[in-house]
Amino acid sequence: MNTMISYCGLDCQSCQIHLATLELDDSKRNVMRTSIAQICSEQYGMNMKPEEVTDCDGCRSNTGRLFSGCFNCEIRSCAMDRKLVSCAYCDEYFCDKLQNHFKTDPAAKTRLEAIRNRI
Repeated sequence: MNTMISYCGLDCQSCQIHLATLELDDSKRNVMRTSIAQICSEQYGMNMKPEEVTDCDGCRSNTGRLFSGCFNCEIRSCAMDRKLVSCAYCDEYFCDKLQNHFKTDPAAKTRLEAIRNRI
């Protein structure tokens, strides 16, 4: 399974936080982090400052670089507790946590459904 698909079905390869992590140009990375902080504050009520947008290699990576929103994610925590590589493999798929998540990211559901169809 692609390690750049998060437990909940987000595509880390297209995630602005991950893309900012990969950006080598400091000025571009700072602009990206300012935008990310604004989105996190407006859409998710996280009240972030650009300097609080940390590097992230995806919630399933082993690098230790993880965005704070991912670190505190209840879906990620649940999947890790159950030792799942994806919520698609969960016996309780799809739970209330995922239903709420799919409201803001319907494409995540599509990705998880594709994984389930391969099981």
